[in-house]
Amino acid sequence: MLRKCLLYLAYLLPLGGLAQHIDPETIKDKMQWYQDAKLGIFIHWGVYSVNGVDESWSFYNNKIPYPIYMQQLKGFTAAHYDPQAWADLIKASGARYAVLTTKHHDGVALWDTKLSDLNVAKRTPAGRDVVGPFFKALRADGIRCGAYFSLLDWSQPDYPGFRKDSSRYRIEDDYPRWDRYRRFCQGQIVELMDRFHPDLVWFDGDWEHSPEEWEAEHIRHLILSRNPQTVINGRLQGYGDYATPEQNIPVSRPAYPWWELCYTSNNNWGYHPDDTNFKTPAEVISVFADVIYNGGNLLLDIGPRADGTIPDEETHLLKELGRWTNAHQEAIFGTLPGIPQGHFFGPSTLSKDSATLYLFLPSKTYGQVLVKGLSNNIQDIRVVGTGQHLTHKIVGKISWSAVPGLVYIDVPATVLDEYMTVLALRLDGPVRLYKGQGGY
Repeated sequence: MLRKCLLYLAYLLPLGGLAQHIDPETIKDKMQWYQDAKLGIFIHWGVYSVNGVDESWSFYNNKIPYPIYMQQLKGFTAAHYDPQAWADLIKASGARYAVLTTKHHDGVALWDTKLSDLNVAKRTPAGRDVVGPFFKALRADGIRCGAYFSLLDWSQPDYPGFRKDSSRYRIEDDYPRWDRYRRFCQGQIVELMDRFHPDLVWFDGDWEHSPEEWEAEHIRHLILSRNPQTVINGRLQGYGDYATPEQNIPVSRPAYPWWELCYTSNNNWGYHPDDTNFKTPAEVISVFADVIYNGGNLLLDIGPRADGTIPDEETHLLKELGRWTNAHQEAIFGTLPGIPQGHFFGPSTLSKDSATLYLFLPSKTYGQVLVKGLSNNIQDIRVVGTGQHLTHKIVGKISWSAVPGLVYIDVPATVLDEYMTVLALRLDGPVRLYKGQGGY
């Protein structure tokens, strides 16, 4: 994963500005499932989990020698890997899709690729493909399958880059060599598509080369010619379908119709036994609410150990997240972005007919909750997950003025959810908001 903050904008802006080559109107039908899904689970699993070092970056940034990094191949056992247990945990979280790192920048494939022997089937004690069984388990649980794939490969001898302070050659000096790498890279993408039929392809590593050098448009064609419904993330130099801000939550709603925050459970993507700074369920839920309020998806990452077991802290996090999403799913999945800040000071979403407004209350919020500028009549207010009904009153409404009054909702402490309470306001029709300056 890319760690430099400045490149966050490089990922986000091409999908919101003129550099994006894909017209959103042409893909909106295939993007519907993704838009409705809201929550995905990211899984960074690879040889880097053996010693708990940074995935690929540890040798690229000269933290450890490359040979030492690759010695981890000997310790990747997957001895306790249970793909159905993984899928069941992901289902329990409420996630509608999952993305597995089929190959990170270190070039170690998690399937038995025919184009290289650098894969876990041939070079590790695991001795088998681990992608196929996981996708099968996900599909048995009704979860969409995503394949993370690094375009760059710092282990492949025909790839120009190797470490941050060294490279093998310049493309302009040896174009046939670059072309060999490009055919290798595209060949592995075709393998993934033909063998595993992913619903989503999550590219990474595109920043080192231009769209023309990658043949990004052709890569998109390779994927969609096999399955026109495949969703492609934004890290394909302007030829993806949605934006992928990383770790940094957008402050304002992104302009592009689809986006996804990829977000770690602690401070690292892969397994790091020295990293105990796990986010709490309340913290993740508050971020999730903010993301869906702004029209995005959350892709929450976990990092299994080399033997295939998932740390207890991440298991707990996913289960608690699932307990909350299960109770509040009507306000989450298949919803639309909520009303602008200023009308309600917190996240919100709307039902697809815009006639039910969901308000997400920060933890321990009770007493009077305020909604401003709501022109609709409220027919009912219900606590999502419990079915309890609440009362409200209108303050400041003048009979001869079009300006709506202030809505105060009485929220007793007894209805509060442990993490975040959600209210459903059933309106007399699609939401109508007053946007004037007040006065006459």
